[in-house]
Amino acid sequence: MEERDEHEGRGRLSTPRLRRGTPERAGLDAGELRRLAEEVRARTEGPRPWAAGAVVVVGRGPVIAVEEAAGWAVRYAGWDEQEDAPVELPPEQRVPMTVDTPFDLASVTKLFTAVAAVQQIERGTLGLDARVGTYLPDFTAVVRHGITVRHLLTHTSGLRPELPLYDCADDAERLAMLRAERPVAAPGTYRYSDLNMLLLQHVLERLTGRRLDVLVRDGITRPLGMDATGFGPCPTAAATEDQRRPWAKADRGMLRGEVHDENAWALGGIAGHAGLFSTAGDLAVFCRTLLAGGSYGPARVLGPDHVDLMLRPPGLGFAVDQPYFMGALAGHGAAGHTGFTGTSVVLDRATDTFTVLLANTVHPHRPTPPDSTPRAEAATRVARAVRGR
Repeated sequence: MEERDEHEGRGRLSTPRLRRGTPERAGLDAGELRRLAEEVRARTEGPRPWAAGAVVVVGRGPVIAVEEAAGWAVRYAGWDEQEDAPVELPPEQRVPMTVDTPFDLASVTKLFTAVAAVQQIERGTLGLDARVGTYLPDFTAVVRHGITVRHLLTHTSGLRPELPLYDCADDAERLAMLRAERPVAAPGTYRYSDLNMLLLQHVLERLTGRRLDVLVRDGITRPLGMDATGFGPCPTAAATEDQRRPWAKADRGMLRGEVHDENAWALGGIAGHAGLFSTAGDLAVFCRTLLAGGSYGPARVLGPDHVDLMLRPPGLGFAVDQPYFMGALAGHGAAGHTGFTGTSVVLDRATDTFTVLLANTVHPHRPTPPDSTPRAEAATRVARAVRGR
């Protein structure tokens, strides 16, 4: 979306790009952010760490105040089912984490699908309250139950969390299953579901005649200069899981650079709910763009009114004010998302801050239950860093 917008001819100024600086330059408390970096580092240490490795980036306004990497992008050879323990690689075979390491974003992908949809809403080619059946008349269950685009973007379609698409024989069977899927709750009822973004992907692809990866690239990542963001494979990414049944839904072995989510994998790695790989630096640009009203440098991916539509409660694609991963930033309109692999972003318009915490918490085995406490604690440190001043 690099074309000039309707206001450019009247001298619309470029928004400042991100630059590295000190916490003080960003108006943040250096002590709180130092403790944040120490805590993230500690979470990657020991025989059973929260994550094998992690990257954290914190910024306020156009200033990046913290950019730290800790631990390992690849630490383990696999999971020993008999010992119920990870199998360590020899030190010389491990891969250290760096601030430029790409991660499998998992459900953070949903934010990009949502932005792609709101771009079409802004252009007037997609109706927020239009029935999905208008665009997908062959999706019979969606047509019958009157599910709307807004329902998909707010997880209020009533659809169940997922379908076993990974067990289907081919794409035709997967598509037939999705077309026939009926809500298990009345539309309008909140029920988080990957199926919402899978349906939205079909809407966007049917509407534009372009695949989702092309829409994300041309409409978001390319104009913003997010060169490290895209659908996989991504061979240099942080490793995820030794994926085997019974804890996983497919037997694929140790994964690195291939999408972790089993349904996204079954769909060829390009899916509305999962599949993107990115770095903390690229996600910082994404967060800064939204905090700046949809612009970054000379590029505009959304107008301020439509950014506001996405970020204000209840959020379109974004979770809003969720303490379980936003900590003390929740309660004043903070927005963001988490990913099953250990990823998260939080952007807070009230303080003009963003926090990106990427970790490979499922390497080499998914935790049961998942622990979002470190995400919440990181966001709380950022909140204290602002309020401390």
